[in-house]
Amino acid sequence: MIKGTYPVLLFLHGFYLRNTFYSQLLQHISSHGYILVAPQLYELYKLPPSGTEEIDAATKVTDWLLDPQGLQPLLPENVEANLKALALVGHSRGGKAAFSLAINDNAQQTSARKYSVLVGIDPVAGLGKCCQTEPKILTYEPQSFNISIPITVIGTGLGPEKANLVFPPCAPEGEFFNECKPPCGYFVTKDYGHMDVLDDDPSGFIGKLSGCLCKNGKGSRDPMRRTVGGIVVAFIRAYLQGDKGDLIAIVDDPDLAPAKLDPVEFIKA
Repeated sequence: MIKGTYPVLLFLHGFYLRNTFYSQLLQHISSHGYILVAPQLYELYKLPPSGTEEIDAATKVTDWLLDPQGLQPLLPENVEANLKALALVGHSRGGKAAFSLAINDNAQQTSARKYSVLVGIDPVAGLGKCCQTEPKILTYEPQSFNISIPITVIGTGLGPEKANLVFPPCAPEGEFFNECKPPCGYFVTKDYGHMDVLDDDPSGFIGKLSGCLCKNGKGSRDPMRRTVGGIVVAFIRAYLQGDKGDLIAIVDDPDLAPAKLDPVEFIKA
């Protein structure tokens, strides 16, 4: 990285997935001039933590980022982290964790906010309305989230469909976006599934298993990753850096994206 001050993105991985499974997506995003921190929130040789424990782990990472002796000493000389511009990004249950962090942040009795924008990539709160994981943050009431920062939700067209007779759909349609307050955006990658944001060939048994649990799109995942990465970058540029050109372009002409986007919604404040 060249000398300068850069916004920071905290990326939270999906349920029982490795952070390394997202290497191609994260490299694409960071190449646009961002410091991207993607912790492994728990080890996969143990039983997965509860949703609350996962959020607690992500909170500790945030506190470390904000500590002057945390992230900054690890960066190259002449590179400064702009922690006043901290973005939350999460996939699957990590997306739900990101929403939970933003809700907790908004509830603090202080004008200082840790997070500035929020992006949920196919966020999942559980198996359905009757089976939310703790903490239960969905109310199924429009614009009910107590979150005051800009939000974008990136969904998948195949996420609500079953991959087989054994496993349920991986991602219910539109749940999180329906509860967001403006400004908020909703972009659905119509021909791709819940796990198509991962690398083409995630390693190990869990990597192979990730390709069987959800209905996937056909062919390379590269158009999906570039589309998701492009939306993340455009949204962060718009609300952390004051440049809304790319975001407006995608909303006005979704065909600019490498993957088909349908529907696309954006509600201004």
